[in-house]
Amino acid sequence: MVKLVALLFGALKLGKLAPAVLSMLVSIGAYALLFGWRYAVGFVALIFVHEMGHYLAARRRGLDVGLPTFIPFVGAWIQLKDLPHDAETEAYVGVAGPLVGTVGALACFYLARSNHSALLLALAYSGFFLNLFNLIPLSPFDGGRVTAAISPRLWLVGVPLLVALFFYSPSPLLILMAVLALPSVVKAWRGIRSPEEQAYYNVSAETRVSYAALYLGLAAFLAIMCEQLHAELPRSAP
Repeated sequence: MVKLVALLFGALKLGKLAPAVLSMLVSIGAYALLFGWRYAVGFVALIFVHEMGHYLAARRRGLDVGLPTFIPFVGAWIQLKDLPHDAETEAYVGVAGPLVGTVGALACFYLARSNHSALLLALAYSGFFLNLFNLIPLSPFDGGRVTAAISPRLWLVGVPLLVALFFYSPSPLLILMAVLALPSVVKAWRGIRSPEEQAYYNVSAETRVSYAALYLGLAAFLAIMCEQLHAELPRSAP
């Protein structure tokens, strides 16, 4: 606890980095209370890797973006100070998080295999599941941003998925996500009407197919890895 307090005071000297570092340390402390500090550090690091995927993609597209802010048991987000100008840019930034996050989870997976580490195996599973969860095709999930470039109508597919997840594992986070997703559901239900919306979602057929292939391939891979590791974890020694 003393070390954590020292880190918090040290973070205050980091200027613009302070909010990101402070929120990260608070998240590590919160997760550590339930899962131990080693898992907490690894899990928050995986979230950080995921969010940096968004950050780097946004910077690559010339968008002004802030560093990740963490909230314990909710996750993290980056603040886009410049909003995307079209659905393709939104999809580009959206898919970068799960892609880079999957690379982070794969690193844990291969390290777990080479070191026979149950901790790293658990972190790999958490990383794969985190990124798969974020691919739910409904805004504000990353999957909602990706499917926006394919067809906003796909957001309607995310509704039964979110409901099924809630009945499988009730969580206040899922209720919050449902509330945040309501405007997207309404938009998908009524269709794209205004000229501004039509211009925003005007994406070439080739781009739609590319994002659809990437989205489905990534989701399938993550689902397979989650299924495989879920079967292994109960037999893993701590």
